[in-house]
Amino acid sequence: MFQQLKNIDTAFKHIKLFSYLLIAACIGVSCFAIYKSYQSSASDKARIYILANGKALEAFAADRKENIPVEIRDHIKMFHHYFFTLDPDDKQIQAGITQALYLADGSAKKAYDDLKEAGYFNNIVSGNISQQISVDSVQVDINQYPFYFKCFATEKLIRSTSTTGRSLVTQGYLRNVNRSDNNPHGFLIEKWETLENKDLTQSK
Repeated sequence: MFQQLKNIDTAFKHIKLFSYLLIAACIGVSCFAIYKSYQSSASDKARIYILANGKALEAFAADRKENIPVEIRDHIKMFHHYFFTLDPDDKQIQAGITQALYLADGSAKKAYDDLKEAGYFNNIVSGNISQQISVDSVQVDINQYPFYFKCFATEKLIRSTSTTGRSLVTQGYLRNVNRSDNNPHGFLIEKWETLENKDLTQSK
């Protein structure tokens, strides 16, 4: 009689232990499944699909910090392109300068006003001169804020009789601002100044 009760008690303890182990295993599997689902969701969010020419291209999202040097260089190239690409057309000049001024502060506006007062843009129009710019390199220091940069570029002034090549070196700082259609990178150039702008070559 007592032996049967003892066996029943032992069996109950075994069943109880098995139940605890089963519950612990279920909890472990559930936690693992939840963790993997969150991980999979985060991975899916990092993937971006871009539709181009009827094809879906996969891209990957990344922290902005990883792309800051690339975005800064492109921002600086865009600014210099808009500011220095000129054709003998008042409306084209004004449109380019307006776009450039969205990317910089009052230092760029002051440089524009100085050039305008000196008759530079009038000379471009009256002389039927086209000005093109090619940014050769941009040095960026992201270890300080605002970010310091130095831009090295080459200008080409195309006249009906000759073509002049000029070197252009500028420097300035960039601070973060909100992104917009007119400022897609979300930077603003400050304290912009020209360090060098001199003729290099001239050809007919």
